[in-house]
Amino acid sequence: MKILFKGSTIVIMTFALVLSCNDDFLDVQPKAALNISQISDQKGLEALLVAAYSMLDAVGEAIPASGVDAFQTGASNWVYGGITGGDAHKGTDEGDQPNINPIERYEASSVNNYFNIKWGVTYEGVNRCNSVLKVMSQVKGVSDEVLTRITAEARTLRGYYHFEAKRLWGNIPFVDEKAVDPGKVPNNAEAWPAIEADLKFGVDNLPAEMPHVGRVNSWIAKALLGKVYLYQKKYAEAKTLFLDVYTNGVNPLGVKFGLNPTYHTNFFMPTKNSMESIFAAQASVNDGGGAWNGNAGDVLNFPYLSGGSPGGCCGFYQPSFELANSYRTSGGLPMLDGSYNSPANALKTDMNVESTAPYTPDTGPVDPRLDWTIGRRGIPYLDWGPHTGKNWTRKQSYGGPYSPKKNTYYKSQSGAYTDKSSWTEGYTASNVNIIRYADLILWLAEIEVETGSLAQARTYVNMIRARAANPAGFVMNGAVPAANYVVSQYPVGGATDPFGAQNTARAAVHFERKLELGMEGHRFFDLVRWDEAETTLNAYLNYEKTILLQLQGAKFDATDKLYPIPQRQIDLSGTDILTQNPGY
Repeated sequence: MKILFKGSTIVIMTFALVLSCNDDFLDVQPKAALNISQISDQKGLEALLVAAYSMLDAVGEAIPASGVDAFQTGASNWVYGGITGGDAHKGTDEGDQPNINPIERYEASSVNNYFNIKWGVTYEGVNRCNSVLKVMSQVKGVSDEVLTRITAEARTLRGYYHFEAKRLWGNIPFVDEKAVDPGKVPNNAEAWPAIEADLKFGVDNLPAEMPHVGRVNSWIAKALLGKVYLYQKKYAEAKTLFLDVYTNGVNPLGVKFGLNPTYHTNFFMPTKNSMESIFAAQASVNDGGGAWNGNAGDVLNFPYLSGGSPGGCCGFYQPSFELANSYRTSGGLPMLDGSYNSPANALKTDMNVESTAPYTPDTGPVDPRLDWTIGRRGIPYLDWGPHTGKNWTRKQSYGGPYSPKKNTYYKSQSGAYTDKSSWTEGYTASNVNIIRYADLILWLAEIEVETGSLAQARTYVNMIRARAANPAGFVMNGAVPAANYVVSQYPVGGATDPFGAQNTARAAVHFERKLELGMEGHRFFDLVRWDEAETTLNAYLNYEKTILLQLQGAKFDATDKLYPIPQRQIDLSGTDILTQNPGY
């Protein structure tokens, strides 16, 4: 999808050269532009639609001297969902990307430019969808069937972009194609009904099969609408849609959705768009589009060592101690009581141990998803050899000893799945999974806990845990496991079965999402919608601050459940248009 966008629509990108649909638009002078009123046939309309798809990676056009970089906005939400959810620290050191520092400490400010840029690219996605819808009546020679399909694609995407804005900022303007001035739409009306309406239109009007795997189909629209219902605790409506996708759903090429046999298939670039990928932001390299078609949002999130580690830069998004400890098992099961953080159970690390010094990795039992999610010393880092510890981190005393892993390319994939023309090889062909089948299964488990059968919830969770055990994890020296991998399914009945009561079953499902989806940018949003953010994140801070001094004094409170609406957007909209969120 990005190839078509970059190759065939560059001359129609008046709207693509800006980062928001407000008055900032007037400050940008495009080098070449074609007014959308000049689009008159299906070819132009399809190209305009592809431009709307291209914002799924949340990466806008580079604007010289604008201070805009892709990592401020990436689709993985590593800043806004991962760091703030306790999955990871900013990493690197104090001076690099300092705007993330207060975000990590829950000291967000409405003038922090990270929020302004994220708002801009999110509403740029909305703007591009509206551009498609505005020209529908002027195109000639296009069948009603095609017009309906394109309308459904644009509205589904528009619903998704607004949903992203909704869960970040809560009180948002819903901007449709009828808005005379998109920058003057107030945020005083509830956006959920309009988001639902867009996605319902997609459910009702999209075909099941499409010509490209990167497009949305009716099944993807159902999954997205179900997610919107789930965020509102409309469990019955969400369950109906999720069960349909779970049982019958297919991707745009007609491949039935299902769990991949092995966990890491979801993050292995040659097998992206597998049967587990329900909806993903597509990434491509070596396609003539330069590095910007790759996964630019995660370009900083590699080990730091120049010339000796993947990417060679930049040491961001370092997994937290708390997340790593969460993979400790007892009898193959998680420690739902939080005792994984106790001195007896916390993972051994190489914190403050030089890379030249001898080191033996932790020998206790762990869930194998630990080593598919987190890079730690002494354990194979894909095919790069064992992680060498401190010299793969920029400042261990600031970010900790761990490295991110899910977005990383294999050494053997260098040049084939990476772009080598830019300042770093970290621009990769790694898709960002927005919804995968395991995600949907755990949503079903969550709904069963809240309104249905605890036994069925156990069945869903055990499906995920059974897959986690296949295979048992990394191996070294042939068949010798790299660590002591022990993962089991929850038994029926007995002291180790949490599914005998709702409160313990709820804890088990929530914890399974933490393990399964670690470092994928979901954690903060999950904690907020579960009403668990304040308790969980303050406990997280209290643990991490005993190790990393920069978190001393940090605290999460109710205000932090939503991000501040950027002051720049409030100023541009004019008097009494956008209202700031409480507490900012």
